[in-house]
Amino acid sequence: MDPDDPHVGEPLVLKQEIDTFMVTSTFEESDYSEPEPNSEQLLSLSSPFMSEAHCDTDAGKKSLTCDVCGKTFQDKSKMRRHHRIHTGEKPHICNTCGKGFRHNCSLKVHMQIHTGEKPHLCNTCGKRFCDLSTFKRHAATHTGEKLFLCNTCGKTFSRLSGLRNHMSVHTGERPYSCTTCGKCFTSSSNLTVHMRTHTGEKPYPCNTCGERFNSTSDLKVHVRTHTGEKPYSCKTCGKSFSQLGSLKVHMKTHTGEKSSS
Repeated sequence: MDPDDPHVGEPLVLKQEIDTFMVTSTFEESDYSEPEPNSEQLLSLSSPFMSEAHCDTDAGKKSLTCDVCGKTFQDKSKMRRHHRIHTGEKPHICNTCGKGFRHNCSLKVHMQIHTGEKPHLCNTCGKRFCDLSTFKRHAATHTGEKLFLCNTCGKTFSRLSGLRNHMSVHTGERPYSCTTCGKCFTSSSNLTVHMRTHTGEKPYPCNTCGERFNSTSDLKVHVRTHTGEKPYSCKTCGKSFSQLGSLKVHMKTHTGEKSSS
């Protein structure tokens, strides 16, 4: 989902007042300010994605509308960053590993992977984190708070990005399409992972055996083959599984439901 859009998630309800930082998702998704471009740079920002329209709410000001998705912005720097979601542009490159990022702040956080810096300490469990937003989300796991409510079905989420992605279940919206095969996705992150099936990129290696994976979720599942971790337990018989899908299949042995062929 587009982090630059101030209007995304109109059916969102905060269940309680929270620190403003908690409504921010990961650094790569967040709308952190970048240096404003100078007048010469602004003139170079003309794009087939951009059109201007008078803003009804602010007399004398113009709003910028994205011709791809219809989202509006009040300044060209935010529009420029938003365009990168549609174009896939990642101009901020890590000099160590070559990975690209849409925002400079995301690159700065990424660099801590190489330096090993984890300045944010959880006083509850002692776990450390590279960036403050991840630390804030982690801290909420100790309280069990789920702050974001879906007005349609009542489901709650601890992250705003989780609620945004969930809303596509009700709207059917899949705005992110693969330019290679045309498959559509609810979030840009899902599209990014999918694109690796075409490029063959597998950026996540297992530190134990060296096998590589195209997503962190696949890597986490694989690591359990080394650790023996089985976090998904059957509430009926207590049997544990390393994958949620395996637990769901197992549950059918209790319900009598037949697996689809």
